[in-house]
Amino acid sequence: MRALTWHGKKDIRCDTVPDPIIEHPRDAIVKVSSCAICGSDLHLFDGFMPGMKSGDIMGHEFMGEVVEVGKENAALKVGDRVVVPFTIICGECDQCKRGNFSVCERSNRNRGAADNLFGHTTA
Repeated sequence: MRALTWHGKKDIRCDTVPDPIIEHPRDAIVKVSSCAICGSDLHLFDGFMPGMKSGDIMGHEFMGEVVEVGKENAALKVGDRVVVPFTIICGECDQCKRGNFSVCERSNRNRGAADNLFGHTTA
């Protein structure tokens, strides 16, 4: 598939990347039909995001059609149209259960880097 990938400060490219796979039983794969650009994308473009590696795929605000679901995903089915907002959440941690989705305790894969850089996690 084609995707926008980060290769360094002010270096975003449209590359061919491997097709996504179901990694967790609750996952879904969505064929993107539209996307948005937000401030987080601009932070990445400007190089202000620790932990980015050349080839990392950009984008987290999009809409499209579900083309595959994991065996434990009871919320979605193939063919569903979905919109994915800027918040990426697990839905199971204490903060998510309280409705504080923007501070999900599990969604930041670079939490250790943020802890070291800022003294605390940023999300």
